[in-house]
Amino acid sequence: MSTTAQPASTATEQFALRRRSPVQRVQHLLHSYPAISPFLVLVISFVVFSAINPRFSSANSLSLVVQQVAVIGALAVGQTLIILTAGIDLSVGAITILSMMVAAKVAEGGGLPGVLAVAVAVGLGVAAGLLNGALVTRIKLPPFIVTLGTLSVFTALGLLYSRGQSVQAVDMPALLNWTGETFRLGQFRITTGVVLVVALYVVVGFALANTAWGKHVYAVGDDKEAARLAGIRVDRVLLSVYTVAGAIYGLTAWILIGRAGAASPNAITDANLESITAVVIGGTSLFGGRGALLGTLLGALIVGFFRSGLSLAGVDDQYRVLAVGLLVILAVAVDQWIRKVKA
Repeated sequence: MSTTAQPASTATEQFALRRRSPVQRVQHLLHSYPAISPFLVLVISFVVFSAINPRFSSANSLSLVVQQVAVIGALAVGQTLIILTAGIDLSVGAITILSMMVAAKVAEGGGLPGVLAVAVAVGLGVAAGLLNGALVTRIKLPPFIVTLGTLSVFTALGLLYSRGQSVQAVDMPALLNWTGETFRLGQFRITTGVVLVVALYVVVGFALANTAWGKHVYAVGDDKEAARLAGIRVDRVLLSVYTVAGAIYGLTAWILIGRAGAASPNAITDANLESITAVVIGGTSLFGGRGALLGTLLGALIVGFFRSGLSLAGVDDQYRVLAVGLLVILAVAVDQWIRKVKA
């Protein structure tokens, strides 16, 4: 009777697995699947807020939450790409506002056709992202400092170009307002902007998970020097990430016009922090190299759930801000704990 010898590596792994405590197993599970934490938080918050006020789980209420988080959810896609490379972008809102105001102004009163106005918005986003990426990769400035500076630059440009004036929906081509149109999906009312955001998650998520570019993004975020030694052109990857993120912000400008029903230079004032909040709560590590877009989507929904749920519960707005802040701190603390995982 013959027996097959078990490989030493497999035996070692099984022995290590048996030695792990229940807490260590949870730690390893969360390290391997970062979207589990936000999913559990989302489910628990849904159950709790529905128990406090049954209106929370109504189709109308959930439809409103989804519509409200669409803009931040879209911005969080670009923010996720940058944070995966161990960077951060504080200029997301400013780029979006600048792109939106220029697109609205050039199309106002029968100017450029809607298609060209959307192209202008995306093009401006690409240019802004390319500038951020060039400053990070060519001049070697820290992403925090670069985007903190361009935040002021793009904000000022948006205000100067628009002269602080809004452009109403009636003054813009129908295509620019198209992202605000609603349709029924069963009992839910969804906007075309929400559909665009879902498509954005699918396309970018596929690229991250199934292309060489996506694997390079994770590798650069995990360890730039190791990635460079492995033959990855780190600066090119970083430049591409900031450029793609800029294109996403430009596309979000179109979604924002439909959502707001106007183009205002004072819109989404908290977009920078809210996009980072969605990414962090979604399980993406601020130190780079770990995370997934699914978690980011769940993170954006969690923020929306907390704001809507606490509002329906009659909680003061300041306490809602406090709750989201505590969630961010907890998410970063969990991330630090997960990063200490040992094989």
